[in-house]
Amino acid sequence: MSATIIDSSVLIDLIDPKAPWRKWSRSRVASAVESGPTLINIVIAAEVSYGFATRSRLDEFFGGTPWQFEHIPEQAAPLAGWAHREYRRRGGSRDRTLPDFLIGAHAAVSGYTVLTRDPSGFRTYFPSLSIIAPDTHP
Repeated sequence: MSATIIDSSVLIDLIDPKAPWRKWSRSRVASAVESGPTLINIVIAAEVSYGFATRSRLDEFFGGTPWQFEHIPEQAAPLAGWAHREYRRRGGSRDRTLPDFLIGAHAAVSGYTVLTRDPSGFRTYFPSLSIIAPDTHP
């Protein structure tokens, strides 16, 4: 049973009641929870915290969820850096930053699936990852 990392794009859909992908995200999170452990890491928590005005609101949201926090393994650091370097070498702009590569590297070194609405970077720079996305899991 493989664990699934829930990307911040999916969590933001759960937070925003007007998100156009909310129904898809809720359904896929529920399926992931039924399939095995669901995880977030510090990068995902930081990206999601942007939508909360206070720490207590953030804690309230995360306190009622079935996913667990997991630290990013140190083996993921160079993998994320190399993927980011390749992204920049291919002409990638600075608006796509290192956090996405840290999430992908965490999943790659741990053998996890990634649940995301934005699979392109994960597929390009971590081709061995198992990915749940709208184009493959409508």
